[in-house]
Amino acid sequence: MKLSPNSKSPLAVLFLTVFLDLMGFGLIIPILPTYSKSLGAPYWEIGAIAVMFPLMQFLFSSFWGGLSDRYGRRPIMLTSVFITVIAWLFFSQADTIFLLFAARALSGFGAANLSVAQAYISDVTKPENRTKAFGIIGAAFGLGFVIGPFIGGFVKEYSPLGIEMVGFVAAGFSLINLIMTFFMLPESLKEKTYGRKLFPNPFGDVIDGLKREMTGSLLLINFVYIGAFSMMQITAALLWEERYGLSELEVGYMFSYIGVLAVIIQGGLIGWINKRLGERNLLVFGNILMFVGLLMMPFVPIHLFIPLELLAMAIISFGNSFLTPTINTLLSKNSSEAEQGKILGTNQSVGSLARLVGPLLGSSLYGLAYYLPYVAASLIMLLVTWLSWQMMQKHLKKI
Repeated sequence: MKLSPNSKSPLAVLFLTVFLDLMGFGLIIPILPTYSKSLGAPYWEIGAIAVMFPLMQFLFSSFWGGLSDRYGRRPIMLTSVFITVIAWLFFSQADTIFLLFAARALSGFGAANLSVAQAYISDVTKPENRTKAFGIIGAAFGLGFVIGPFIGGFVKEYSPLGIEMVGFVAAGFSLINLIMTFFMLPESLKEKTYGRKLFPNPFGDVIDGLKREMTGSLLLINFVYIGAFSMMQITAALLWEERYGLSELEVGYMFSYIGVLAVIIQGGLIGWINKRLGERNLLVFGNILMFVGLLMMPFVPIHLFIPLELLAMAIISFGNSFLTPTINTLLSKNSSEAEQGKILGTNQSVGSLARLVGPLLGSSLYGLAYYLPYVAASLIMLLVTWLSWQMMQKHLKKI
């Protein structure tokens, strides 16, 4: 089946498949840190469990992306989603720390397919429309986070099977994703590339990407930004439960609130905002908003959790929604058609590498003082703001 570059139906199907995939992933966001703690994991080990997922993404994201350049987007999406189904079934039986480590590793391997979804977008959209298209897929992530964390917190709190039922529900969502991908997602790749190794060194792709002038700057910005964001992400459930007294269901509400904002911003506003501000300004403003929101989070007085914590999360959501599609778009515009899968896969690997560093650092700092991960993350965002400004000035005519 051939696609026209302006075809919208494949993007709609891709939106649904990404949404279902992220809904399954979002189920465990409010419960993974506390469940790990209930199995006896200290704070640093909670971070270590969390990094198994991005570790596998780092090792295999470029692999999936390159494989899709060689064999097509559709068969690689099907394979990776099938692995995700198996991973969630395994997670449902993970009642020891070792099994939890293994389940998160297998899930990360299957979920390293985001680079394939991004390459699919590049296949079927014109360069000038990619910020909006990436924003739509970002909205699918957000919508998955709207429903997923709420369902996860609800199932864990009220189901007699607890974590086992969470795994079964997530596997069910992934199975629906697999069926939809099989029947509704056509192939998008027009010209296959066979020159790349099937098992490339992920560090080699990252090093190669960093050597490219503008691409290297974007990869570095993405690494620092995601590292700071993941420091918050791994400790937020602990912060809200231990300091502010929220239940797992209420933590799910908080993450769902973040997802609602992401849907609104990336699904409806990002194209309009991009036309008025431009990608250069979105990059800088996104970093500034992340700095402000992260610094606010742990210092909100307990009696003012609502509305001030909600305000902090709104600021973070705007910053995140500005940064993610903008970085992907700039990387896509700066890459040849034959390298879309590789470059976007490398960017995904860089993000996964940042998610290795962020949770380990964040959980360790949280063990020392609850506010330290957020102070450190906000300072890191000051650094990435400077990096973004420098890149904007240096490559002004190219952006």
